[in-house]
Amino acid sequence: MDAYLLDWANLLLRWAHVITAIAWIGSSFYFVFLDNSLTPPTAPDLKQKGVDGELWAVHGGGFYHPQKYLVAPKQMPEHLHWFYWESYSTWLTGFGLFTVLYLFNAGTFLVDSSVHAWSPGAAIATALGFLVAFWFVYDIICRAFGRRKNGDLIVGAGVFVFVVLAAWLACQLFAGRAAFLLMGAMLATSMSANVFFWIIPGQRKVVAQLKAGQPVDPIYGWRAKQRSVHNTYFTLPVLVAMLSNHYGWLYQGKHNWLVLVLLMLAGALIRHSFVARHKALVQGRRAPWEHAAIGTLALVGLAFWLAPAPQSAEAKAAAVKPVAFSDVKAVIDQRCVMCHNAQLPNKGVMLDKPELIKDHAQLIYQQAAVLKQMPLNNATQITDAERALIKRWYEAGAPAQ
Repeated sequence: MDAYLLDWANLLLRWAHVITAIAWIGSSFYFVFLDNSLTPPTAPDLKQKGVDGELWAVHGGGFYHPQKYLVAPKQMPEHLHWFYWESYSTWLTGFGLFTVLYLFNAGTFLVDSSVHAWSPGAAIATALGFLVAFWFVYDIICRAFGRRKNGDLIVGAGVFVFVVLAAWLACQLFAGRAAFLLMGAMLATSMSANVFFWIIPGQRKVVAQLKAGQPVDPIYGWRAKQRSVHNTYFTLPVLVAMLSNHYGWLYQGKHNWLVLVLLMLAGALIRHSFVARHKALVQGRRAPWEHAAIGTLALVGLAFWLAPAPQSAEAKAAAVKPVAFSDVKAVIDQRCVMCHNAQLPNKGVMLDKPELIKDHAQLIYQQAAVLKQMPLNNATQITDAERALIKRWYEAGAPAQ
């Protein structure tokens, strides 16, 4: 029953996490687009009100006219909408999901003894340390170099180097699947911390100064803008790291840390291309697609790098031979049954009888041969040849003889 309740918690937290993440990312993408698409107003009344940029848009059968004030309207509105619960809810549900799935089952999901043999408690403490340490280092880099000449480039380079080091270290300590997801959680934590520690408090101080009739300190607006831009660049790397846990062939290789870095870099480059495109269109310049092209080439390069090696003559000859069910059953008995039996039916799957193997043939094929997610962390050391055997058996119709 405990496992069943955990599955429900997993489902509901994942559902809530996706919903809130859509709301957060959607609003973030929209405001980045809006900031980069505004044009100076031409109407005298807008200039008189202090409007610095405007945009006309059509959506859902209606016309919209968002306006941005250089500092603030002459009279503060009574009701202001604050965008922060989308961020906080995304982080809270994500951390809850990480706790239920990874921390609660650290010995299974965080620890891979073939990568690094340590206790579940040490793995949990280190995983939480990654979340905290990255935020502090990233924040120090931003504060130390953000306002210097070429500060954006210095901060970007510093954060990139630290991400590479963190990715390498995570893949030396944790199971590959956990390392990839932990990197996504690490960046996402910094995104939400940006909102919690800098963006919203800064905006509150600006509003308080305006209401009190005091001069507005420009540092708050500058810092909020800086961290918001960082968040939009973190978004695609976070998403690909989170989605990667469905694809075992990404995180099971020897150089999985480099695979992760290239995936995240490709996402950041593609995102930058779209951000730059919005600015270019407003300014009447050519849309700069070069960064997106480089990011796409990185993905294509990864696809070639991770492609299975060509089959040898012996493997090709073996591939045409019929696979006996007894051979498949021997692999499953050795690699799968210890976690999928009548006494321990993980995920409700039992494979300790021939008829059960036949009933779950498609699932076995998907998880062991295609996605390579099972056995989890390859705890039973299934070989590529054994995965290929299962693949040939299923594609031949999964015969039971």
